[in-house]
Amino acid sequence: MKNKRYASVWDAIEKTPAQAENLKLRSSLMLALKRHIEREGLSQTEAAKVFGVTQPRVSNLMRGKIELFGLDMLVNMLSAAGLRVTLQVKKAA
Repeated sequence: MKNKRYASVWDAIEKTPAQAENLKLRSSLMLALKRHIEREGLSQTEAAKVFGVTQPRVSNLMRGKIELFGLDMLVNMLSAAGLRVTLQVKKAA
């Protein structure tokens, strides 16, 4: 049996490169939101008010429930927090 190497965990668990890229982006945005909450010292209830979502939604974010968040929702939450998302596109390696 041959061991296969992957560039990231997302590449290993997803069937297509497009699905892996989507997970990478969502993961990065979720981490940015989590860091913002921690940096600002916000409770989940306070963060929910800032982001315009419910407290259970923030709980899911903090627990890394990536399957529950789409890119649109994460960008909206970041924007509501006063953060700006930038995008960089590169040729695949």
